[in-house]
Amino acid sequence: MIVIDATNQVLGRLCSEVAKRLLKGEKVIVINAEKSVISGDPKVVIERYREKRQRGNPHHGPFYPRTPAGILKRCVRGMLPRKKPKGREALKRLRVYAGNPENLEGIKITKTKDELLCKYITLEDLCKQI
Repeated sequence: MIVIDATNQVLGRLCSEVAKRLLKGEKVIVINAEKSVISGDPKVVIERYREKRQRGNPHHGPFYPRTPAGILKRCVRGMLPRKKPKGREALKRLRVYAGNPENLEGIKITKTKDELLCKYITLEDLCKQI
């Protein structure tokens, strides 16, 4: 089991690393999901996620999450072969939490927001906007 702290981590890089570890058979817990960041102009990012939320029929889907933990889990799901047995099993090994409910110690993954040269928005701010 590996615990990953998403604080100041770039969302796409974090999710790809998590997906790789899940496919290797590891159990992964991601904490502080609301503190991860999405690079790019905040207005454009908010508009893109708002379009995803409003797309389709509210009764028949596609359903898109509103919570930071749900958005992060959905991002990882997009990087897994979820329609195949190994992808379904991998997704079952993933736990995502907003905050740190069990006071776990997490490791950091490669690039952080401190290394970003462009604008960014945190997942928490994005969820407040959509």
